[in-house]
Amino acid sequence: MDNLFKLLKKKVLVVAEIGCNHNGDKQIAKNLIKAAAESGADVAKFQTFNPDELLTIDAPKALYQIKATGTKETQFERLNRVKLNEEDHKELRDYCENSNIIFSSSPFDHQSVDLLHELEVPFFKVGSGEITNLPLLEHISSYGKPIVLSTGMSNLDEIKDALNAIGEKNRKHVVLMHCVSDYPSKWEESNLKVIHTLRNTFSLPVGFSDHSVGIELSLVAVGLGAVIIEKHITLDRDMIGGDHKASLEPDEFKSMVEKIRKIEAALGDGIKRYMPSEKNVRDIVRKSVVASRNILKGNKITDDDLAIKRPGTGIKPKYLNKIIGMTATVDIAEDSLVQWSGLK
Repeated sequence: MDNLFKLLKKKVLVVAEIGCNHNGDKQIAKNLIKAAAESGADVAKFQTFNPDELLTIDAPKALYQIKATGTKETQFERLNRVKLNEEDHKELRDYCENSNIIFSSSPFDHQSVDLLHELEVPFFKVGSGEITNLPLLEHISSYGKPIVLSTGMSNLDEIKDALNAIGEKNRKHVVLMHCVSDYPSKWEESNLKVIHTLRNTFSLPVGFSDHSVGIELSLVAVGLGAVIIEKHITLDRDMIGGDHKASLEPDEFKSMVEKIRKIEAALGDGIKRYMPSEKNVRDIVRKSVVASRNILKGNKITDDDLAIKRPGTGIKPKYLNKIIGMTATVDIAEDSLVQWSGLK
């Protein structure tokens, strides 16, 4: 159960959302897994559903789906065409294992939850559309695995209801995902400060499911503390399908992962200290206590005997008042560093 959270302590988890971008073609699905693995993604994620359990025969398409796929094929027909059966899931899971990438999927019905549990997915990813499907959340929670819960289209009360359905015992194993459920989503509606709101409100780790064009918002989200970045991947944005336009092609996905890793390194551990590379500059630009004139051995040192100048390799200026009144045990030349060994 803790494997996901152990991984999150080491790095930002990058999820390549394949979703239905395989268009029902198992070879395309494998090519997408290969592209995700080569890009440096940690997880290749699919969608698992039974259309008969997911929607009514005449359920409408969303506007973005109509724009991407037209109206000739109904939503029910499209999902029947792109669905993956049990054997497909097993084959793709094994392909992920051989490609050194984690297999994951979002279930949309009880039967799909059971299948993914049998396939030993390390966590359940819950899509935003299911956040009010409390019976499904309760069923997912019954397996006691970590849950990555997307919060698109929701408000804080609905998120509270979802967490209550998951239960107090399993709540600590939840990662909330901020997202905007539009494909592609608009930058001005991204509201990335919600990452802080969710973290502060629920005391849970928060990620970002990015449906915008480009990689910039994912990078900003990492800077804001997102522990998971989920982004759609496609072999070609010109392919027919609902999510291709909001997806990254493999070279773009690789660029995003590389930049995320650089940002992680840049964020550091939050402990304020000087870095090894700063030592040379520190010694040069900081200042020390120096003699403003020749000081003879045996003389009691006065304020007029001292100045503060670069470099910073001598006595720190904070000890200036301590030095005043001490006696020089050696001759100290004008403009030279005052040393403790020459004082008493």
